[in-house]
Amino acid sequence: MLKLTSSKFNNNESIPSEYTCDGSDINPPLKISGMPENAKSLTLIMDDPDVPKHLREDGMWDHWIKFNIPPNTTTINENEEPDGISGLGTSIKYHGPCPPDRQHRYFFKLYALDTILNLDEGVSKQEVEEAMKGHIIEQAELIALYKRI
Repeated sequence: MLKLTSSKFNNNESIPSEYTCDGSDINPPLKISGMPENAKSLTLIMDDPDVPKHLREDGMWDHWIKFNIPPNTTTINENEEPDGISGLGTSIKYHGPCPPDRQHRYFFKLYALDTILNLDEGVSKQEVEEAMKGHIIEQAELIALYKRI
């Protein structure tokens, strides 16, 4: 079973400020385990569904989009973009939590796919999600919480 963990925070716990806009704004270390044998690529999406509607009508902010990550990837080191192609969220690279109002949830979603996505760098999360349809073998999720002081 596909699993995504971090040595710096547990699921549904606070992410250290080092990985946010209040700190160094670098990605946390992530560990991937339980990779399905038939996986051809991985997609990693980090988003925040708790954005105030007056800032974003859909209430969603895309912080990190990486696809075509090699399926033999078991570790994403701190402050190190994984191999693969970057989609465009807040930026082309990781951008950490920076909630404007209260505690938000940040979903790190990992997908094992049976294909390599035929997309270019800078595509939107919606384009990545559309291309993944019908190709997701397994998925895992790690939720971080953050509230600015």
